[in-house]
Formats: sequence, C-alpha cells, structure tokens
Amino acid sequence: MLLIGRRYFSRSFKHHSCRIFSHRASQPEFEVFEPFDRLRAKIHRRSRIREEVRVRQLPQVLDRLIDPAGARHFFEAQFTAYRLLKDKDTQRARDTGLITGYYEPLLYGARSPAPTFTVALYAPPDDLLTIDLADLYPELKGKTLRGRLQGKKVVPYYSRAELDNSPLLNGKELVWVDNALDAFYLQVQGSGRVQLIDGQTIRLAYADQNGHPYRSIGRYLVDKGELTVAQATAEGIRSWIETHPARTHEVLDSNPSMVFFREEAIVDPNEGPKGALGVPLTPGRSLAVDPSYIPLGAPVFLATTYPATDTPLRRLMMAQDTGGAIKGRVRADFFWGFGKPAQEAAGRMRQDGQLWLLWPKGQPLPVR
Repeated sequence: MLLIGRRYFSRSFKHHSCRIFSHRASQPEFEVFEPFDRLRAKIHRRSRIREEVRVRQLPQVLDRLIDPAGARHFFEAQFTAYRLLKDKDTQRARDTGLITGYYEPLLYGARSPAPTFTVALYAPPDDLLTIDLADLYPELKGKTLRGRLQGKKVVPYYSRAELDNSPLLNGKELVWVDNALDAFYLQVQGSGRVQLIDGQTIRLAYADQNGHPYRSIGRYLVDKGELTVAQATAEGIRSWIETHPARTHEVLDSNPSMVFFREEAIVDPNEGPKGALGVPLTPGRSLAVDPSYIPLGAPVFLATTYPATDTPLRRLMMAQDTGGAIKGRVRADFFWGFGKPAQEAAGRMRQDGQLWLLWPKGQPLPVR
C-alpha cells in the first residue's frame, strides 16, 4: 500500500489557488457549475460522498448556494485542493495524465434475432462469481475477483473470444442489435440506449463484467501496423473495420473484457445513465476516475483542453463513475452526454490533463 499524503498529493496547488480560483471578468480561468441549478438539485436529491469524506452537510450547504459565486466561496472555504501526482512517467510530467471522453450511445435493435439484428447483448451469466476480497483482507477494500467454479477451484471466467458465438450465454440475451462494433462500443461506454423496432427506446445499464482486463482495440491495430496512433480514433477504427469486415472478430476479441447489462426503463430522456456512484451522470460535469485513488462523490478540478484542440477546458467536476480503462491517479474519462455531438467529442478526446482532488478541510486524506 502506498500513502497518498504529502508524497503523492502536492499541496503546492495552494500557492496557485488565487490564480486558479480567482475570477477574471474578461477571461475567467475556468467555469464554475455551468448547469449549476441542475447539478445542485441532483446532488441534493441523490448524491452521496463515500464514508471517508464524511461531509453529510454538503447537500444542505449546496441548497443555500444561489449562484456560481456562492459555489466558488463554498469550495474555497470548505475544501483544500491537492494536485494528484504519479509515481513516475517517461512520457508525461508527474502531474499530467491522459484525459479521454465517453458518452451514452444509441443503438438499433430487436427483442428477437432477425436477419438485420444478429449481435446479442447479454445479462450476467448465472455461473459468474464476484468475490469481494475485502471480506478476507480489509486492506483490499474495493478490490473484487471475478471467476467461475471448476470443481473446487475458482478459475478465471471465460474471455470475450471464448464467449463469442458459444452456447455459454444462451438464454441471457437482452436484445439483438445490428452492428458488432456498435455493440462493442456500448460495452466500452458502460451503458447506452437501444431503439427497438416497435419504436420503444430502452436503456441498457452496466450490470457486471467477466473479470478480464480491458485492452484497447485501437492499440491492437497500431501494434499490428494497421493504423497510426493518430488514426486510432473511434471513427478511424470504424472506418478500418468497414474496410476489413472479415477481421472484425479478430480485432474485437483482442479485448478479452466483456460487459453484461441490465435493462432499465427511461423515465426522463433528458437524464443521463447512472454511473458507478448510482447517480445519473451530468454531461460536462461527471468524471470517471480510478476509485483506488479518488473516492467516488468527491469534487475534482480538471485542467485539460477540448478534444483535438489547444483550447483550455478547466472546470470543477464530480467523480461519479469508473471504467475498465481508467487506471491510475492522473487518469480520467469526461462524460459528454447523449447524441451525435457527444459521440463525436468523446471519440476525438485524448488530451493531456491535470487533476486536483478537493478534500474537506480537517479530514484525513485517503490512503493508497
């Protein structure tokens, strides 16, 4: 276990806090709660900060804030900002990491297979075991092991390639969709909407995962010499797959991770999917992080740039989600929302960025 304290959290941010948090009428350093009223109401209704944070008064305090200036004052008065640092990095500075984007996709499908709808999306299989290691080792809190029983032994669960076109998931089909790559991207995003042939739209939410690590299919194509790093965007990968349809399964199966879903009704089409915190995600304000280092529910200040540009993107975010590819202290995924513009922004976003954890004053820092 590594302590994050003074070694991995730099309090030097305090020396820059006036610059970061100060307001400049002509060119503000960052935006504070652009959809403030909506986010405040959402936090009041549903959000929770993990027990380590212990600021149960947060929803009540936010209820009294009536404008962005009040929010700014609240966070400056109640929180200390800690810059997150990595152990080491040969490609980036210790305070700089990768910031990507994700979105809620829309797929087209049916309740039953048909010539147009051949790719199934599944509920969790009955033989998938999820073991909370903290039950045996408290120091492994937050770590889980997924597998299956083979005799008296727990062995790794089947990989994507082993599950592909096998009878192992028969009876667990939720819907069939019309495109294998879209189904794959839905698993990468973690949730999404499916418009059925009868006109109904449902949401498929993350339910479980087979326990295998996420592997980037873009990296696979780069390593095979099929694409350059610059070409390995979501749309670049789609274009390559459309040109090489016979190799679709080879590429998709290079990622052994497989996600399983549960069906949810869409009560409010303007509300985002629920993240790992159990709170509906807010476009442009919800961030997926590694909860080993950033507790879910914590405010996080992000300094990066807009997708494929040098235009600064600096704002306060909420750590409300996780992701299989989101590993490390200075690593985050920016939620862009639902629809084509969100899809395009998320597909282009691969930016350098810095993160600061805003932690309640007087509370001990999390340990890792």
